[in-house]
Amino acid sequence: MEIQMDNLDSDLLRTFLAVARAGSVTDGAAQIHRSQSATSIQIKRLEGILGQPVFDRHGRGVILSEAGRKLLPVAQEVTTRLDAALRVLSQTAVTGTLRLGVPDDHGRARLSEIIATFTRQHPQVELDVTCALSTGFPEALQKGRLDLAIYEVQHPGPGEEVLFEDPTVWVQSAHRTFAQASPLPVALFDHACWWRDAALTSMDQRGQPYRIVYSSQSVSGVCAAVEAGIAVGLLGRSSLGPGLKVVPPELGFGPTPASKLVLAEHASDASPPRTAMKAAIRHAFQSGTALGPVRATAPAG
Repeated sequence: MEIQMDNLDSDLLRTFLAVARAGSVTDGAAQIHRSQSATSIQIKRLEGILGQPVFDRHGRGVILSEAGRKLLPVAQEVTTRLDAALRVLSQTAVTGTLRLGVPDDHGRARLSEIIATFTRQHPQVELDVTCALSTGFPEALQKGRLDLAIYEVQHPGPGEEVLFEDPTVWVQSAHRTFAQASPLPVALFDHACWWRDAALTSMDQRGQPYRIVYSSQSVSGVCAAVEAGIAVGLLGRSSLGPGLKVVPPELGFGPTPASKLVLAEHASDASPPRTAMKAAIRHAFQSGTALGPVRATAPAG
């Protein structure tokens, strides 16, 4: 007797990915333009084939189960390869070159994943990626040395599309308090940029003695100094990890500005690779697949 076995098909995998990205069946269904009931049936069918749940239910949402965590990279790889094959075989493949600037800091791994996915989807695009401190990216775009760049600003200007907004906060080590410190030790960025200016303005408004004891070009450097208990520092709220906490109100700091992660491009006519990369970046940030907490850049000047 022949035994009939179920197969995993790409439609089930795409439904699974949509629900995983959204964190709920309802929101996942909206992403793939299906009803909630149809999406639930697809997930139940997938779980029936695997013989175990791919999601654990909690409250109004879902999180990946152990089986779901194992399936996630497989589903991403399979659907990406299928999409790439379709583009090649249907002669709609994107070709050309693209010079992209991405910031060299905490968000590098997340942004690198976007680039890796783009490369799998558009293998015929020649990417020239500059991964560096982003202070020079606006000038590089203006002079045509980059086609597209991601960087951070306080006030977005014309042509700078906001991808993510991160409130700034004064932080200290989770293991040290500075309530009695005078002058207050501060860690700052060591090049002229709005982050440094915002920190100095905040310190002046506080009206208490301070001294700069540590300087760094990068967010990771300031984080390291603060976590070590050397000083307090102005960072994005998304930088907060187990070793950091927001300074208490008694230190007397007022409100500080938010940071905006932006996408900008050279003023020349958009090429197919640039259009495709912009769409990939927007999708990743809008769906949340790029992120979780994001500390995406070294600050731009």
